[in-house]
Order: sequence, then structure tokens, then C-alpha cells
Amino acid sequence: MRKVIIAVAASLIAATPALANEARVEARGGVYWQPGTTEATAGIAAGYDFDLGPAFAGLEVSGDKVLNGAFDRVAFGFTGRLGTKLTPADKIFAAAGYTTKPCALCAGSENVGAGYEHSFGPLYGKVEYRHFFANQGFSDSNAVAVGVGMHF
Repeated sequence: MRKVIIAVAASLIAATPALANEARVEARGGVYWQPGTTEATAGIAAGYDFDLGPAFAGLEVSGDKVLNGAFDRVAFGFTGRLGTKLTPADKIFAAAGYTTKPCALCAGSENVGAGYEHSFGPLYGKVEYRHFFANQGFSDSNAVAVGVGMHF
């Protein structure tokens, strides 16, 4: 997994921001689940996508909170994404990254996922799935989030 993240980071360094690149911010909410539990989530994210012609690569930082008292921390995420532009307004992408622990007894985890984003002028809507690989004997978990944001 670390090799994938390093490869994504290296490709982002090679991409130059001389094309029609865009920064973005978003608010999102969704569902987080693992064996035996399902909880609501809420979060924010900021990112930058590099235009690679018909494709794009991006970086994202995020803060997400599982809305349950047992999950007592905001989990911070550091994610790379790579995708294609289906139309000028539609993107699909794969994502991979690392998320810090969401509770005192939890562990941070690597994650992979996929998503779809649609632009409405300067605004966009997004749906994304993530699978979190557990460390230190914890169960893997999943999340689906819907976000709305602004790109500029």
C-alpha cells in the first residue's frame, strides 16, 4: 500500500500546475460501518486537482468525525486521487491514502476507494466509497459519503 501512495505522490510531483488546475473545498456526510456497527459521519475536505488532459491527479486533506461518543476523535486523512474526466462536468476517480485514528483505542489505517464528482458551475456534488484496512487486530471498515463543495 505504501508503494501505491509513494507512486501517486511521485506522479503528482511530476504534474505541473500550468494547465487548468483547480482547488476545492467541501463538506460531506455519510455512513461508516464495520462488523456489528453502523454510524453516521460528517466531515470537511480541501484538495487540489492537477489537469492531465483527459485525466487528473489530486491531493486531499480531510477531517472526518464518526458521530458516536465512542469515536472521540476527528480522523484526519491524507489522500491522493487519480481519475478521468468523462465530460467537462463529470469525473470518476480512484483514491488511496492514510487516515489517523478516530478514537483513543483505534489505530490509523490505509484506505482505498472510488468516487464520482459532478460540477454545477463553481459548485460540485460528489459520492465516494472508501475501504479502510485495519491495523493492530481491528476489523476493516467502510464508508460511503456524499459531499457538496466549491472549486476555484
